[in-house]
Amino acid sequence: MNPAYIWAAYFFAIGSAIGSFLNVVIYRQPRGESVVSPGSHCYACKQPIRWYHNIPIASYLILRGKCANCGAPFSPRYMLVELLTGLLFAACLLRFGLNGPAFVYMLLCAALVAVFFIDLDHFLIPDVITLPGMAAGLICALFVLPLSMMDATLGFAAGFGIFFLLAVAVPGGMGGGDIKLMGMLGLFLGLKAVLITIFLASFIGAVIGLIGKLFLGKGSKIPFGPYLVAGALAALFFEREIIDIYLRLVMPR
Repeated sequence: MNPAYIWAAYFFAIGSAIGSFLNVVIYRQPRGESVVSPGSHCYACKQPIRWYHNIPIASYLILRGKCANCGAPFSPRYMLVELLTGLLFAACLLRFGLNGPAFVYMLLCAALVAVFFIDLDHFLIPDVITLPGMAAGLICALFVLPLSMMDATLGFAAGFGIFFLLAVAVPGGMGGGDIKLMGMLGLFLGLKAVLITIFLASFIGAVIGLIGKLFLGKGSKIPFGPYLVAGALAALFFEREIIDIYLRLVMPR
């Protein structure tokens, strides 16, 4: 077997375990609760969840999505977050190799998963993620990531600046969390990837909004953060391919 796939399976397991912790963050952080204490417990019967009932993905399937103590149903989102985070960690390993940038991108993916679901539920992107994320992005751009400091700075200026100008031009049209998220992404991804993120997020948002109007008779009520996360992940993994497609469209041979 290709050693890369063995490592991918290993990081899938690590990612799914981190996804289990992200479920705690997604639920508790917007409510102002500690993400450390108390430990994982059923929100119906309040009983602690034993460690062997808290194995990522497997426990949900074995217990059929129910509490082992009281039988209360758990949302399938818990397993989805674990599965998604595991897949993103494996994808980072396969795409970037076993190196420092891959580990940085794994942590970025974990942060983006939390942002996606918190914003989806609460129309909120927490500063506790984006502000430390900016500092981490700056440090990683300086010492770990394969992009120049100039590229990271331009990425920050474009992401933060464009969304700040949009917020000024259209009051209430863009939240402060979106602005800070784009600044963070600029430092991690650089200028080209940030521009791709903005374009894809706008395109996805427009398509989903149109579908909502056509089939539901109303616009989408999804906040913009999840679209930005989707665009950022596409830019992270497929930046070169997206640029190639764009160039073939605008400059056909």
